[in-house]
Amino acid sequence: MAPLQPPPPPEGGSGLKIPILFGAVLALIAANVYLFMKLEENKADLSKSREQLLNEISNLRESANISNQTSRRHVETLQADLEAAQRRAAAAVGAAREEANRQVADTERKLKAEQERITAQVKQEIGKVEQTSMAANQKLSETVTTEVSAVKKEISENKSELDKTIDSLKKVTGDLGVTSGLVATNSKELLALKQLGERSYFEFNLVKSKQPTKLSDIMIQLKNADLKRNRYTIEIVADDKKVEKKDKGINEPVQFYMSKYRQPCELVVNSVAKDRIVGYLSQPKVLASR
Repeated sequence: MAPLQPPPPPEGGSGLKIPILFGAVLALIAANVYLFMKLEENKADLSKSREQLLNEISNLRESANISNQTSRRHVETLQADLEAAQRRAAAAVGAAREEANRQVADTERKLKAEQERITAQVKQEIGKVEQTSMAANQKLSETVTTEVSAVKKEISENKSELDKTIDSLKKVTGDLGVTSGLVATNSKELLALKQLGERSYFEFNLVKSKQPTKLSDIMIQLKNADLKRNRYTIEIVADDKKVEKKDKGINEPVQFYMSKYRQPCELVVNSVAKDRIVGYLSQPKVLASR
């Protein structure tokens, strides 16, 4: 009889599979047990929370009812107070109206009396003012009459003096051969010419320089001044034209034409000093027709 052979060993790792499966089943059972316990715990907590919520809702309803009752009683109290205040106000308004009417009547009486007093006072003051005004007007009339007479006399004297001054002026023929207007030899005579108002006058005090000086609408430049001979030489620029007037004497009308005037312009020198001349420019007021 042949000897017995030992059983063959299990194939591969099949011996480890069973313990692993057994461990997995145990773990699954443990997890289910834990989840079941957790679920029961959550159910208990949920039931407890629900009871607390119901208690709180009940408490809130009770508080709300109490608050509503309190508010209602407060509103009723306020309404009663309002009605009482309205009754008191109505009674006070009636009394105030009677007092106001009494004060208005009293004020009207006082106002009427004051108006009568003021009217009488104003009439009295007007009477005084009229008397004072009549006296003042009489005095003013006398003063004005005296002053007017004095002014008329002064005007008459000035006119007489002006007439004498104008009569003393002479008409001179200018360097262009045109008979000049009246020629002034001093400031008094020049003032008389200005008062006549026939021409425009521009006084000048011109010194010798390298640049011309603007006078009215012309340019004028002193070239030479001879104090011993009372002679001078000037250069005039008018209408963009330059003209030189040589060796002219004092009180001699120096004439030149401009396109906008019918008559000639005149320049009169009344005095000659060292490098200086003093006089005036005379221009027509009537412009030439275009």
